[in-house]
Amino acid sequence: MGLQNYSLVSEFVLHGLCASHLQIFFFIFFSGLYVAIVLGNLFIVVTVISKPRLHSSPMYFLLGNLSFLDMWLASFAIPKMIGDFLSDGKLISFGGCMAQIFFLHFIGGAEMMFLVSIAYDRYVAICKPLHYVTMMSRQTCIGLVLVSWAIGFVYSISQVAFTVNLTYRGLNEAVSFFCDLPLVIRLACMDSYALGILMISDSGLLSMSCFLPLMISYTIILITAQCAAGGVSKALSTCSEHIMVVTIFFVPCIFIYLWPFRSFSVDKLLSVFYTPFTPLLNPLMYTLRNEEMKAAMKKLQKRHVTFH
Repeated sequence: MGLQNYSLVSEFVLHGLCASHLQIFFFIFFSGLYVAIVLGNLFIVVTVISKPRLHSSPMYFLLGNLSFLDMWLASFAIPKMIGDFLSDGKLISFGGCMAQIFFLHFIGGAEMMFLVSIAYDRYVAICKPLHYVTMMSRQTCIGLVLVSWAIGFVYSISQVAFTVNLTYRGLNEAVSFFCDLPLVIRLACMDSYALGILMISDSGLLSMSCFLPLMISYTIILITAQCAAGGVSKALSTCSEHIMVVTIFFVPCIFIYLWPFRSFSVDKLLSVFYTPFTPLLNPLMYTLRNEEMKAAMKKLQKRHVTFH
């Protein structure tokens, strides 16, 4: 009977990222960060598309698609967060909240699979170089991209279909700067423990099922490379950046989605790692430190200057 005294929730209140006296500083900081993320990843996508040699390479084809994905990963919540820095009322409609959850898990799920695909590419290149051309054919690369998008979509639809059908009455404060599953389901009129178990069986297990094979594959690469002269240093230089990006992306996800039963403010800090910083680190680690990519970017810049 008590729930009948509360109306259905039509909007949620976001607590934001920081205290009010720091909002101008963070507005400037994250505005610059968002512009850098979009321009950096867009430049990589244009470079890969404009250079046939890069576009035909499996590694750069996958990295170009990853950069395209990173632009969207940064865009599902950061523009809203930047606008909220200048607003006292940090509100988001129920539909907008569900949309954020959908795009977060759609893009995040696809990103997980892209990282697995890139690890597979590096494994074949280092451990089976004689079979690289046949194992990483154009059809294989396109298939990896399509499967990554499809898994992200199915995974996200399952999350949203589960979340949108819950009943929300009274409580409507999400303690973060965007809507995410662990925060929203705590506001539902159901047993939060049971909801947490459902979330672990979906989000948590997907994160672990991608993270563990990734780390195992990079370990196999390093062990296999010991058999070749100079192989360890080559493998380390190739995989160290990959391992760092994978760790920064997956560890916060695992921490948030595998331990959903507590109310912990550190979630907000961890969310920053895979929303603004992972899309920034990917081009820095995967591509901008790559000599071939940097040479292609310089040629593209010179061509642009010559045309003008």
